[in-house]
Amino acid sequence: MAEPAVINSSPFIFLARGGHLDLLPNFYNNVMMPQQVADELLVRGSVDPAARAIEGSTWLHVTRVDTIPASIEAWGLGAGESAVLALAAATPGADAIIDDLAGRKCGLSLNLHVRGTLGLVLLAKKKGMIPECRPVMEDLMRGGMYLSRRVLDEALKRVGE
Repeated sequence: MAEPAVINSSPFIFLARGGHLDLLPNFYNNVMMPQQVADELLVRGSVDPAARAIEGSTWLHVTRVDTIPASIEAWGLGAGESAVLALAAATPGADAIIDDLAGRKCGLSLNLHVRGTLGLVLLAKKKGMIPECRPVMEDLMRGGMYLSRRVLDEALKRVGE
């Protein structure tokens, strides 16, 4: 089990809509979400699976992030992405779970460990947490996650599917 993780809105939304949020607490011993991200999701109301998951979760820790370092602000990211990276930077050993390309590049430039939704699912298979990635990814894609078939097929080849 990996140590902590800080999750952004899109991976949380895709996992919630696809019915696979259980990957997070099974994979990480501490799953954090900045208050900025939670606020983005909670305004969707109780009909939204991600908002319901935040309100009903016992394993998700919504954490206030008051300061964004200048090294992150300089990237001009959204409030949620900036807060995810700031919290990950302040949490030793944390994975930043973020799909936004600019956010991922920013995190990598700061030597943070960055993982996207697809990478999380691939690693879950490698660790034996799920038997196959394709059904999980199909669920996530039905829930709104976009991946080209080429990218999906190439990723699945890396885990023998």
